[in-house]
Amino acid sequence: MSEPTAETPAANPVTSPADEPKTESHDPAVPAAYAAFMREGWGDRTLDVPRHPVADAAAARRAKLADAFPGERLVLPAGTYKVRANDTDYRFRPDTAHAYFTGNQTSDAVLVIDDGESVLYARPRSERDTDEFFRDRQYGELWAGRRPSAEEISDSLGIEVRHVKDLPSFDDDRKSRDVTTDEDLGRVADELRLIKDDWEVGELQEACDITALGFEDSVRDWDRVLEFGERWIEGTFFRRARAMGNDIGYDSICAGGSHATTLHWIDNTGAIEPGKLVLLDMGVEGGNLYTADVTRTLPVDGTFTPLQRELYDLVLAAQQAGIDAVRPGVPFLAAHNAAMAVLAHGLEDMKLLPVSAQEALDPESKVYARWTLHGTSHMLGMDVHDCGRTSVDIYPKGDLAEGMVLTVEPGLYFQEDDLLVPEELRGIGIRIEDDILVTADGNRNLSASLPRTSADVEEWMGRLRR
Repeated sequence: MSEPTAETPAANPVTSPADEPKTESHDPAVPAAYAAFMREGWGDRTLDVPRHPVADAAAARRAKLADAFPGERLVLPAGTYKVRANDTDYRFRPDTAHAYFTGNQTSDAVLVIDDGESVLYARPRSERDTDEFFRDRQYGELWAGRRPSAEEISDSLGIEVRHVKDLPSFDDDRKSRDVTTDEDLGRVADELRLIKDDWEVGELQEACDITALGFEDSVRDWDRVLEFGERWIEGTFFRRARAMGNDIGYDSICAGGSHATTLHWIDNTGAIEPGKLVLLDMGVEGGNLYTADVTRTLPVDGTFTPLQRELYDLVLAAQQAGIDAVRPGVPFLAAHNAAMAVLAHGLEDMKLLPVSAQEALDPESKVYARWTLHGTSHMLGMDVHDCGRTSVDIYPKGDLAEGMVLTVEPGLYFQEDDLLVPEELRGIGIRIEDDILVTADGNRNLSASLPRTSADVEEWMGRLRR
């Protein structure tokens, strides 16, 4: 079988109502009499599916996308379920591009924009004249819940909806592009998402506000944190994310002690030990799939030691320099360069650099990065690392513009086995991260409700732990 190409979209893995329901070998037998009895005597009920707040904006987004590919057929699948183990699936989340251009969050749907005309092919509620609604584990109403009807989806999203079983084969001579495989379509789709409108900014602000509550929940539970360690923070934050949002935006990083020197520590299996620091990188994904991405580094005892405070304040100074650099018209890398200059000079003052800070900051050297490791910023939106298929000339090599949202998150990381640093530094990792909106006259910190200075962090922890 040939591989899908940019001209031939990959088939959407859907099951038509005519197919056998998705069942398992251990399911009880269904005699004809039982099946016939289950198909009768049901009333009808409608779902309260209000007009989606993004419906009008999504139509304008689709028009812009179509204008970039005149006369072509554009295919944007939502995706289907992914197996977690045997007959259990992960919770479904739609492909970001599909959700952005439709507002739809149901599985097995496909947006088709054909020469400017848009149709959403979707898998609606189970019909009662088949066994699907009471037997199918994946789509059946009695197993997985009531899916909206085609009419309900259409009314909510303001787009024509047809059953996904009627999705064309696209085997004609027209050029088709699938956003999951076509680089140009993926690039344009991501570039259109770079600038956030007011509604999107509101969604990101809400995600940041819920995230702040999740951080507060974790500190209020500090006795349990000390008892159960990193897992307790992960679970506590997840509860808040599910209660007020859709999910977590990414696997939470709850890194106590030396685990903080592993940038993406997501095992979260360690202890939280007195006298050390804990790095928490966590973000809530809101109901419309916009996510926060916030990091705070906290003293386990509620008070920084003199050494911890010195290092923390250096990272904070670097972050503030990065935030101050954010404004329209400057390079995307301006925040990174400003933050790294502060950290490099700080490392020089600590007598850790083998050369001067100025020499270390030379792009041909960068030896300071042994202890900073990563970039300072990435775009933020519906994906935690947003708009990743954008042309590199625009991001990261381009300039910032009003409406962009990015993180500013410098850090210092001294590995446990780093023999080039004093022993008292080994195993310490510190990162401070906030979500920054580029405004007409500078920037706005969307996650500013969480304290950042060492003194404010101590006061905040002391107040919440009482």
